Amino acid sequence: MITKGLEDYLEIIYNAISKNESIKAIDIANKLNISRSSVSEALIRLADKNLITYNGRKGISITQEGKIEAKKIIEKHNTLYKFFTEILGIDEATSNQNACRIEHVIDDKIVKKINSFTLYCSKNSINKKFKENK
Repeated sequence: MITKGLEDYLEIIYNAISKNESIKAIDIANKLNISRSSVSEALIRLADKNLITYNGRKGISITQEGKIEAKKIIEKHNTLYKFFTEILGIDEATSNQNACRIEHVIDDKIVKKINSFTLYCSKNSINKKFKENK
């Protein structure tokens, strides 16, 4: 298990690499508006956990294990986002912000239940009825 902060780094790295973009510590520092030294420390911790390879100024790559972990984080985010927007009718910006916060602390079992509930509601048009009754 990795910390919320490390999950954020891993997600940023995965998203960049999946778009065939190179990513360096300075890019992450700029995205998160933090110091490069803080990013370097986090990247070393991710490398120690075998989630990335970090070669200083040469850049960052993600390991297979890192990809699996990043996909889990993104899947949690997407499940929460979909539940908030499609079922609860919450606006996209608020849904995205809250999904970002919750994805790091929510239990996998709960995410699976939310996903099942969201799919059930979508298949049975319950989300439309719920939104109409707000």
